[in-house]
Amino acid sequence: MKLSFHGADRDVTGSCHLVECRGKRVLIDCGLFQGGHELNEENAAPFGFDATTIDVVLLTHAHLDHCGRLPLLDKRGFRGEIIATGATRELARLVVLDAAHLQEEDAEHQARRSGRPGADQAGAQPLYTVADARKCLDKFKRTAGYDQPLELFPGLRATFIDAGHILGSASIVLDLAEAGRQLKLIFSGDLGNAGRPLLRGPATPPKADVVVVETTYGDRLHKPLGPSIEEFYRAITDTFRGGGNVVIPTFALERAQELLSVLHQGIETGRLAKTMQVFLDSPMAISATEVFKRFPESLDEQTAKLIAAGGDPLALPGLHLTRETSESMAINTIRGGAVIMAGAGMCTGGRIRHHLKHNLAHENASIVFVGYQGAGTLGRQIVDGAKKVRVLGEDIAVRARVYTINGFSAHADQAELLTWHRHAGAPRTFLTHGEEATMGKFATMLSGTKVEMPRLGQSFEL
Repeated sequence: MKLSFHGADRDVTGSCHLVECRGKRVLIDCGLFQGGHELNEENAAPFGFDATTIDVVLLTHAHLDHCGRLPLLDKRGFRGEIIATGATRELARLVVLDAAHLQEEDAEHQARRSGRPGADQAGAQPLYTVADARKCLDKFKRTAGYDQPLELFPGLRATFIDAGHILGSASIVLDLAEAGRQLKLIFSGDLGNAGRPLLRGPATPPKADVVVVETTYGDRLHKPLGPSIEEFYRAITDTFRGGGNVVIPTFALERAQELLSVLHQGIETGRLAKTMQVFLDSPMAISATEVFKRFPESLDEQTAKLIAAGGDPLALPGLHLTRETSESMAINTIRGGAVIMAGAGMCTGGRIRHHLKHNLAHENASIVFVGYQGAGTLGRQIVDGAKKVRVLGEDIAVRARVYTINGFSAHADQAELLTWHRHAGAPRTFLTHGEEATMGKFATMLSGTKVEMPRLGQSFEL
């Protein structure tokens, strides 16, 4: 039995891990490296394994940094199947098609800027096209239900358990048998922050021999959700009082839906005005919101009952869903009194860049960050206090008020990660999906287990 690491190793993006057992090769996730154009080469580089030899991909959830290289895997000869929960399958379809569309647009933009006539010139090709993404989706052949073991091959069984991170997210338990040995290996995937609106918390993992655990927030505790919601409401009301807009870089999956729920609650309780104008400026977030209502098995009991009774926790009186580019552009004529939610959550692409371009320089505007900002991203530059940032090829002064409210995080914090790890009780632990300093600090908190912090491409015998 062998385990090797091909992404999110001493880093927070590009999750990709390979298990080899009884001559079969099982890939856990195949995500995109994110953080800036300098990672384009890293995404296009060889995987570190031959795509044609992969028998099956088990997908923990639909975030781009976990599923974003699946079309490239398929393009390079993957002939196996992809297995995920039903919600992950639907959301992954939205994510990879959106990513392909953006890559095609970026390639065309680069080609135009360099004076070349088409996007097929050297240095201006997309990593994969929309056609590649559609072809890849045909590889989703089986759907996993929570807590229902799936026989992959003789000696390899997989069980998906709720990770509580986004709709359909899962930790994956592998039961492996080879040469008379049996081993239980758990991949945490991204673990959720318990007690948030809409979703259930992470399931308790079974006892295991080996765990691969994420460490995104392994060095800190989150603010409690209640005070974070109050801070969020104050940011909105204070900004409106000053005559500005509230711009929120928003992850399309989970975060957009959670914020709609919180805004709904604010209006219902009178904390926010019913006349407030809210723009959800993300075609993917709009589609994901529709998917949410079809998978009650991932929702907390209160939300599932409300939807079953015909209620809608994501509806707002002043909500505008802007799918078309022209509608998005029109938002930038509004000088104040609007909440603008747009992707990408780390400001690395999408429509949020246009809203930042039109609002960052205004002292009466506010930029509200409610999610993790990876090193090297535009969002991280703003959070870290940059006085000027480059947005869509222009240098923009940062005069808007910047809020960072981390109580909304969809990731488990240090205490929750430690609790999850303690339940698993594994004598061997691999740390992934975290910045190196964070990972190192989390490692010092663990006891009774051999801790590994693998580097990209490293392989281990189990």
